[in-house]
Amino acid sequence: MRLILLGPPGSGKGTQAKLLCGRQGLAHISTGDILREARQQGTPAGKKAEAFMNAGQLVPDEVVNDIIADRFRRDDRPAKFVLDGYPRTLPQAAALDAVLRQQFLDLTAVVSLTVDDQDLVDRVAWRRVCPKCQRPYHEKNNPPQHPGLCDDDGAKLVQRADDNEETVRKRLQVYHAQTAELVPHYRRPGLLREVPGTGDIEAIYQKILAALGVK
Repeated sequence: MRLILLGPPGSGKGTQAKLLCGRQGLAHISTGDILREARQQGTPAGKKAEAFMNAGQLVPDEVVNDIIADRFRRDDRPAKFVLDGYPRTLPQAAALDAVLRQQFLDLTAVVSLTVDDQDLVDRVAWRRVCPKCQRPYHEKNNPPQHPGLCDDDGAKLVQRADDNEETVRKRLQVYHAQTAELVPHYRRPGLLREVPGTGDIEAIYQKILAALGVK
């Protein structure tokens, strides 16, 4: 499978991407991870991205597109993958389409997790993250084995500074404005699969498999 996961902030894309990777043998291609990797490796696009990241600014489309293109043009490019956090805009989607065509990698589907904005705002209050490994948790739906502590390294979980209602609503406005054109873009060729992103994590995962026709 070659998948794209779409969904607003807090919709659970990262959690579902990890499940798909672990159970379906897919490579997890996360925009954040790739940006950090390119910066560490000092690639030309990585150096450009670093300047924006150090300044706390969004990395421009053309730089992100170059970094994603570099990843798929490498000898170790994945044959099966799930893209999480990219594309976010129509120009990014067009750039990705071109790169995948060049590499003869046809998308299987684009899974869009649909969640009501108010539900997302409510979720944020329960979201926690490990400051060491960045593993995300949700105190109701995906709690750690030991309250307040990361399962992997035992670090005390924290709440991100921007996990508050005002910030989340602003991020949702930006998301809807940016991604409004992505839904018809992927619906036209029959790639879009809309899946309700509410409820139990395992139940959502099973809904994704059903939408993909996987048993």
